[in-house]
Amino acid sequence: MARRTLQHLEEHPNISEILGVLAHLAHIGDEDLRVLAEAWTNNGMLAAARDRALSPESPLVLEVLAAFEAVADLFSEDLAGEAAYVTVDPTVTATALKAVRDAIAAAYAKPILTKPEFAAMMAPWLAAFPVARVAEPDLGPSGARVKALLAALPRLAARCHDVEGRALFDALVELSYVDESDRAGARDSAFHAAVMTSRRRVWALVERSGAEGISRPCYDCSVPSDPNEVSRVLGVVSDAACALLVADAVPDELLALLTRPVRDLIPEQRSG
Repeated sequence: MARRTLQHLEEHPNISEILGVLAHLAHIGDEDLRVLAEAWTNNGMLAAARDRALSPESPLVLEVLAAFEAVADLFSEDLAGEAAYVTVDPTVTATALKAVRDAIAAAYAKPILTKPEFAAMMAPWLAAFPVARVAEPDLGPSGARVKALLAALPRLAARCHDVEGRALFDALVELSYVDESDRAGARDSAFHAAVMTSRRRVWALVERSGAEGISRPCYDCSVPSDPNEVSRVLGVVSDAACALLVADAVPDELLALLTRPVRDLIPEQRSG
């Protein structure tokens, strides 16, 4: 059957709806959380539909579980409820995220769900977002530069087979020690700008994407990586990518400080 042979998202018959849900995760606002929580319900039919959607026979179920992990990361601060900028009660957020997970699971499992099951699982999501949104997350006016920087990370991860990638990685390690305290303060200011412009969850998405990009292991060799060096490089690159995310909301000198290490080393980041 098709659901057992489906190997890639590109082959999924419901790919547009899947991408629509995934793309909007980082843009869920506080009022959206309240709507999602209020709309979420549970009953025997929904419980059975969830079991079916998360069964081993469901299309790309491992991707669904990975998306659930991403949701937990994006809303970790909201669930903790400790930051001053978190305004939604964590219990409301926890309920809202049940609706979000239902929407993700339903979008992937649509080929094996009945129409009533699919409609019931998607209902809270559609209550909050009745109109389909963008096909990919909005990374702001400098989104192309953010994506170009994140795209460089797999090359750094493959540095054991790439001489230039190795040199780039080593250079970034050295630069991570330059202006370290100044960059820490600038990072805090940039994150404040992300909070003020409602981009803090997109910030978390960028950080997660960066960590995934540089952490892909090489299975062809056994050269160990220094966790501290990897962490320092990831920090430098994440700082730059997140600064670009809020480039329109921070002073030019702050943006220059956080992007300087990568601007001189990664061609895609050079201006002009």
